[in-house]
Amino acid sequence: MASRKTGLILGVALAGVAAAAMAGSGARWAPQDASAATHPLQLTHVSTAGMFAPPPDAPLSFADIFQKVSPAVVSINVTERVNVSRGIHVPGLPFNVVPNTPPGGDDGDDDSDGDNSGGGGADHSGTTKAEASGSGFFISPDGYIVTNNHVVEHAEDIKVVLTDKRELPAKVVGRDEATDLAVIKVQGAGFPFVDFENSAKPRVGDWVIAIGNPFGLGGTATAGIVSAYGRDIGDNFVDFIQIDAPINRGNSGGPTFDVYGRVIGVNSAIFSPSGGSVGIGFAIPSNVADQITKQLISGGKITRGYLGATIQNVTPDLAESMGLGKDYKGALVADLVPGGPAQKAGLLPGDVVLDLNGHSVGSSTELTRLVAQSQNGQIMHVKVLRDGKTQVLDVRSGTRPSETQLAQQENGGDDQAGPDDSPAGKHSSTLGMMLGALDNDTRGKLGVPETVHGAVVLGVKGASDAGEKGLKAGDIIVMAGETQVSSPADVAQAAAAAKKEGRSAIRLGVRRDGHTLFLPIKLG
Repeated sequence: MASRKTGLILGVALAGVAAAAMAGSGARWAPQDASAATHPLQLTHVSTAGMFAPPPDAPLSFADIFQKVSPAVVSINVTERVNVSRGIHVPGLPFNVVPNTPPGGDDGDDDSDGDNSGGGGADHSGTTKAEASGSGFFISPDGYIVTNNHVVEHAEDIKVVLTDKRELPAKVVGRDEATDLAVIKVQGAGFPFVDFENSAKPRVGDWVIAIGNPFGLGGTATAGIVSAYGRDIGDNFVDFIQIDAPINRGNSGGPTFDVYGRVIGVNSAIFSPSGGSVGIGFAIPSNVADQITKQLISGGKITRGYLGATIQNVTPDLAESMGLGKDYKGALVADLVPGGPAQKAGLLPGDVVLDLNGHSVGSSTELTRLVAQSQNGQIMHVKVLRDGKTQVLDVRSGTRPSETQLAQQENGGDDQAGPDDSPAGKHSSTLGMMLGALDNDTRGKLGVPETVHGAVVLGVKGASDAGEKGLKAGDIIVMAGETQVSSPADVAQAAAAAKKEGRSAIRLGVRRDGHTLFLPIKLG
């Protein structure tokens, strides 16, 4: 590894020397025509008149800013216990957890990729210690540090390394899975700290600086620009800032600064096919981070309202399949949590939520955020569209479970396998699918409870719209248009009625893995 690195650095240095020599001579290579191909290239002098100059407020160097703010940025090293069989996988996030190699073992990694593997061993419980690193920054002189939740979520031991190389133990003050933010604290006073900037923010194209601990290399600065605002990367409560300042493994939880040294974001995620930086990073905006961290410091926990429903966006295709027009906006209720607030209040799968407490709803994200603002026990007035008519339902808000609990709910459900053979009862071929009755025999094979009614998909033509939308054997059609399905004939009749009304598609409620999703299927 040493020889390869030396060669790389030397090659870059030599290229820099050549470029510097050219620049110092005030010369450039002059293009030659084909007839001069056999002659040496000639050097011509270049006038410096009219050359592009940076605007007066553009920094010539980030050194002063780095010197000012870097003492407040820390490296965070955590030790956690993981299951040997699975380890920890955090897809899409710039943070790596590598199980330690058991004594006498060989993990096949020469550690040249920057992973922070330690030297502990597996114990008799089937777990092993793992070490990982992240970043953070002081927000107060008395030791409060902001970082990402996924950096410290499973930590048994946390060590904070300051720029002066001091290593201090830290404790978790509070975590919020939904925004991926956490606050930890070290003992002491007089720590250098930085503030969140909420009154002004850089424009798209303005400079930003990220400081952190990539690959365990603490005190690293990278620079870039704000690439975009309001990025939705699957998070319900954060509109991320997209930046192109390189963010790598270990940068998680570190600050993004503007050119004045103000914190405008917390580095949290990257988009990367390879796991390394490709110039697309995402930071949690400072106003969100400021609000959440203050709540964590004051109470240690964030609570949000809860509807108890799986919701999805009303896409143009879905809206057209419901006869609403492609520009219709709203959030579609796909499924209900048994015994949850929505089910108790009478919401039904297929309802379209248009308004909550007087605030119009244009997407599933908007509905989630509006619900989250409610308090446990508060009445929410939910305006829905059902069967072409609007009505208002009063829903008593619950308390939103943790993201881990919600993920467990999403991962639970029915067996994914399709039926081994055609079930007894009536069959129907419609919309490119062969449908069968959902009888007791099929329920047993699919693990479907008696409370679920519908028609089971036995097969799908690959060239059909249903096939292109991903329907497969074992799926259960529980709703077609506005009709609750109890047999294959119900689907065929609903499709015929939709076609008679002049619609080009029909909305199908498809149950899979214990959850329902609505899809628009063309009526060709």
